[in-house]
Amino acid sequence: MRTTTRLPALALVLLGLPLATKAQDFKREVIYQIVTDRFFNGSAANDDPPQSPGLFDASRTNWRLYWGGDLEGIRQKIAYLKGMGVTAIWISPPVDNLNVNIPDGGGGAQAPYHGYHPRDFKRIEEHFGDTSNSWAPYENLIATAHANGIKVIVDWVPNHTSSGDAGEFGALYDDGTYLADYGFDPSGYFHHNTNISDWNDRYQVQYYSLFGLADLNPESAPVDAYLKSAAQLFAAHGTDGFRIDAPKHATWGWQQSMVNNMFGSAPSFVFGEWFQHGTSDTLYRDSVKFANKSGMSLLDFPLNTQIRSVFGSSGSFRDLDATMAQENADFTWKEDQVAFVDNHDMARFLTLNNNSTRLHQALAFILTSRGIPCIYYGTEQYLHDDTGGGGDPYNRPMMASWSTSTTGYTLIKKLSDLRRSNNAIPYGSWRQRWLNDDVYIYERQFYSDVVLVAINKSQTASYNITGLLTALPAGTYADYLTGLLGGLSITVTSGSGGNNPVTAFNLGPGRVSVWRRAVTSSTPQVGSIGPTVGQAGTRVTIAGEGFGVSTGSVWFGSAAATVNSWSTTSVTFTVPSVANGSHNVVLKNSSGTSANSIGFTVLTARLIPVTFTVYNAIGTSMGDHIFLTGNTVELGQWSTTWNGAVGPMLTPEYPDWFINASMPAGQTIQFKFIKIASDGSVTWENGANHTYTVPASGVGYVNVSWQY
Repeated sequence: MRTTTRLPALALVLLGLPLATKAQDFKREVIYQIVTDRFFNGSAANDDPPQSPGLFDASRTNWRLYWGGDLEGIRQKIAYLKGMGVTAIWISPPVDNLNVNIPDGGGGAQAPYHGYHPRDFKRIEEHFGDTSNSWAPYENLIATAHANGIKVIVDWVPNHTSSGDAGEFGALYDDGTYLADYGFDPSGYFHHNTNISDWNDRYQVQYYSLFGLADLNPESAPVDAYLKSAAQLFAAHGTDGFRIDAPKHATWGWQQSMVNNMFGSAPSFVFGEWFQHGTSDTLYRDSVKFANKSGMSLLDFPLNTQIRSVFGSSGSFRDLDATMAQENADFTWKEDQVAFVDNHDMARFLTLNNNSTRLHQALAFILTSRGIPCIYYGTEQYLHDDTGGGGDPYNRPMMASWSTSTTGYTLIKKLSDLRRSNNAIPYGSWRQRWLNDDVYIYERQFYSDVVLVAINKSQTASYNITGLLTALPAGTYADYLTGLLGGLSITVTSGSGGNNPVTAFNLGPGRVSVWRRAVTSSTPQVGSIGPTVGQAGTRVTIAGEGFGVSTGSVWFGSAAATVNSWSTTSVTFTVPSVANGSHNVVLKNSSGTSANSIGFTVLTARLIPVTFTVYNAIGTSMGDHIFLTGNTVELGQWSTTWNGAVGPMLTPEYPDWFINASMPAGQTIQFKFIKIASDGSVTWENGANHTYTVPASGVGYVNVSWQY
């Protein structure tokens, strides 16, 4: 008999997970991405389960079938991961997936070994767990990971189920109970559109189907409630974070309410996969706005594009530096964006460039860079298969080696330790100190903590480094990596204004040097807040150093927050009842000494999705857009700018425009629609403000005509 354990939030404590600080500051973490099926087979009992037979290939020759990796296999390798300095694991979507084979068109079989064809978000996939689809294997992994200081991130797929025209036809289940499928959908669980053809069209990107997968409709009350309750269930089972699959393709406005719901369920970190090639991407501006307002961080694809160009090919460090500068200016919470070299959707680095020196340099870069580093499984063992150019599925080979003495393994361990021992890495500013096409020297600084990194990617040229300045005080600094990547010592002399000269030195080809200084502060210094947005009652963590062991206070102006826990490096508090909008949060130690302030956006209330439609908004030309603005922070507080107002709205049936946005539950709001022309000029609709009382739960709809 199958049983389902539904744990309340308090059960987190019973599992040994402190509610207060477990998962909200990820800046110190090193994430390790695991394709569960291709990592380690910990239990043969789930290889060919009865409810989905014939999808397992024991010979591991069919790259599109299950090969046996499971949650128990990950659990058994936790010591290996801990030894490498991994502090968080991102696992494949563990929910129950499609149970039948879908022919690949060439006569071959394929199965959802990757986890991206969900059918039941409230059960664990039998190939990853057990033949009862129970929570026990997942709970066992959580318990072992947490006992070893490792957080667990679940890959979450709110955009779709499985193929809409084959197999189970996108069928969706609720803990075993059938709800609908793409061909029988009386309650509107799915969008029924064609596949995306224009990847720059905002409407198609959010509302059309992704490669034939049945596209879920979260603006329907049943789907909204279902997905949020399923995420709450994973939070109750101890999940520390969610990686959101394809947020670019799920309704942007609805996702803000989903993230808000996740933060309200338990302390959590949420980041998403908004695929794009660079800062010139058509929807880059949308991605920045989404990240800045939603509370969801993003996988840093623009930076990844430059990393692969510079280290994997012949790209220039000047371009990488320009991308860093652009993103640092654009993202409010740039330190929370997730940096990576490769992942499950692209050829592995060693397929791109089979050069371990360059791979080590790329790893050193993301491990000391601005942002949270994510390592793709097997990178430390130089795992790659170049068949067919090394793309999907050949970028997902079976883990074949577990050596703890490779240079990659050692490098990750050393730099993970540095990230946790020197606040310049997780919290510090970014400054380019010396640059040419082949050499990049950059500095991270958080108050008196400094890390200086030098990389020479040339395989033949040495460079004489002159005129280098640093915030490191005068003295001699050994290479923190102790020569692992050919580094050397430097001598710093006295200068002024945080610009101390470094004695000229020669940086040889393929070398990486890391120099550092850490100072223990006796006064409070804040480096992180998470989440960055939430309503009164939301539990939030501030991190840094020098807070002291005795409980102090946290302030939103003159309003004191309730402090839930206090340590010298981490404080958790509850957002007080204050006006909605942007606030500067100030931590004071028990002696009343204030730390630096840090920003936080207070919402009016818990968020629910509301679809706004304005009819007959005519008079727009190419490049003009209609936006929504109003009297709360959720509506932009009457902003008339592209970044401040809600939008741009969508117009698949011009001149009618619509947008799904997250609004404060139970509140009466005032709003209007505006046109922002391509030149930035603004045209307001006439008449009185529209008013609307947002439902206390579920979803909402507003339909009005443009007032002329």
